[in-house]
Amino acid sequence: MKPGLIITLLVVVGCFPLLAQEEQPDQLFTIDTPASLDFLREEEPINTPKKKKPKKNVFYGVKTKKGFVRKGVGERTTYELFHYLKKPETTQTLVRDIYYYDYARREVMRTSRFDPKKGVLVHGPYQKIQNGITLETGIFYKGLKHGRWMKYNRDSVLVDKEKYFRGWPKESLISYWDPVEKTKPKEIIPIEFGEKEGNYYMFHENGQVAVTGEYHWNQRVGDWYEYYPNGRRKKLIAYPKEPFDKNGRPYVKTEWNDKGKEIYRNNKTGV
Repeated sequence: MKPGLIITLLVVVGCFPLLAQEEQPDQLFTIDTPASLDFLREEEPINTPKKKKPKKNVFYGVKTKKGFVRKGVGERTTYELFHYLKKPETTQTLVRDIYYYDYARREVMRTSRFDPKKGVLVHGPYQKIQNGITLETGIFYKGLKHGRWMKYNRDSVLVDKEKYFRGWPKESLISYWDPVEKTKPKEIIPIEFGEKEGNYYMFHENGQVAVTGEYHWNQRVGDWYEYYPNGRRKKLIAYPKEPFDKNGRPYVKTEWNDKGKEIYRNNKTGV
């Protein structure tokens, strides 16, 4: 090989490392690049599965029927649009307000003691309309208010907004005997708009009710009961039927021993 050609080849080969350094990108892709980035997957065609059409009149997995109620005449006519369970169903709840569609009266009613012979529990979206304007919207879960409920005036201005979880106002306070697992309730305090409103419960550690009563406007009203751990009644305390009743004072009306025998009774209407 000619000396001149050898020198030329050595020069060209010697330049390769320099060219590689100049053209090398700033180490974007290295062996340590996490596989989770998966750039190739982004280039592959995505086969998006077709969304299933929601089943009509099925809410929280429960089939319902549509219903409506008409009240009033003329411009004051109101319509209540709702759904209700197909079959009568009992409800076991500590919540005070239970809503159902009354067969005889043909309207949505509220009660604290539901009788399935009188109607069926409402379940699903609810809407109240007057003269084309929505006055109230919300959703029921087997007779209990659930989620967000909104109220409007006739000018469509929002006047009230509440949140519920299966009948309990979302502000309600609950404590547990087992604060980690949260399977044994100790006390349930119903809170609505910052005040105690609704049914109150305290439980023994064995799960039996210890105390129950009702709050209205942050005041104890009506009969409050205390119970022994065995479930028997212990004491009945009578409070005024209406809040802020200055003339009424609470008093112990009846007491029982743990065997169920009455040991005290006061037939007075308060002291």
